[in-house]
Amino acid sequence: MHVTHLSLADFRSYARAEVALEPGVTAFVGPNGQGKTNLVEAVGYLATLGSHRVAADAPLVRSGAERAFVRAAVSQGERSQLIELEINPGRSNRARINRSSQVRPRDVLGIVRTVLFAPEDLALVKGDPGERRRFLDELLTARHPRMAGVRSDYERVLKQRNTLLKSAALARRHGGRTLDLSTLDIWDQHLARAGAELLAHRLDLIATLQPLADKAYEQLAPGGGPVLLEYKASAPGAAHSREDLYGQLLEALAEVRKQEIERGVTLVGPHRDDLVLRLGELPAKGYASHGESWSYALALRLASYDLLRAEPWGAEEAPAPDGRRAGEPILVLDDVFAELDGRRRERLAEHVAPGEQVLVTAAVEEDVPELLRGARYAVSGGTVERV
Repeated sequence: MHVTHLSLADFRSYARAEVALEPGVTAFVGPNGQGKTNLVEAVGYLATLGSHRVAADAPLVRSGAERAFVRAAVSQGERSQLIELEINPGRSNRARINRSSQVRPRDVLGIVRTVLFAPEDLALVKGDPGERRRFLDELLTARHPRMAGVRSDYERVLKQRNTLLKSAALARRHGGRTLDLSTLDIWDQHLARAGAELLAHRLDLIATLQPLADKAYEQLAPGGGPVLLEYKASAPGAAHSREDLYGQLLEALAEVRKQEIERGVTLVGPHRDDLVLRLGELPAKGYASHGESWSYALALRLASYDLLRAEPWGAEEAPAPDGRRAGEPILVLDDVFAELDGRRRERLAEHVAPGEQVLVTAAVEEDVPELLRGARYAVSGGTVERV
């Protein structure tokens, strides 16, 4: 699977951009601040409905414009599809597939799969738990597009439950009437059901990813590991099946209900969990050097890439209802090589060069290893030209 044409309108710095792409390696080269990352960010948005740089959609729309458009022609074997996303900050986004009647944006998930490594990924090792939860859940959705619905259901229930808890907390603090919390048991069940589904998939993902991450780190930094991925749940227990996880979550929610009512927030569930990254016997966060942290973050992305490449038809047992099946992911390396020494550059290049489509950004041509010298685009002043 690869993108054959990318079209942008009012996306980031581009009033308009049309870029023809092909299989293999494509590098976007130009000084910083000229729009290289905007191009690969758009490809990533098609795959995840989110940006690796910002949490909200508003910064993705060019200043002065009301909305932005991202379109891509995607080739998979003998089949071609056109994906169109309309980004409307503050309102619902819109999507089309093959110019058909409007579909839900999440219906495009699974058509394009990407693995993107960027300087922001250092936060996977050094940042807050939310960064690592996002990493897990985006990879989950790449493997199982239907998980977008599970995540949405969980977030909806969590929001409703937090609203009820917040109202109860405010009533207590201000000496008002006691709220009827009889519905909290129902919300507990909904939260535990959706949470158990999400947890089961996260645990399975980590077990699958673990040996791949360890192998990738050894390739990048021989003798520097091993690496260990350890899931730290807010609801303690050893359950792995969905039903057992459901019971474990319900029990944990019951135990913290008093504190939740006092604080007005849900204290247990996948939204409070963490992925602990260990290097040897120590947690990488706080102990790994800058270089080790970079290698660890890159190893996680390479492990994700290897996992999705090993599942070229996706992890689902059956294709999507419309017959779609995922293909090999597009690998995006956004301004990565400037942060790596020569040895790591070459090892990374050897690992990814055989990929069906690899998109690279670099400030200077010399940063791109010889193995990845494929098609070239010069990016400057809002223009993208093939060289």
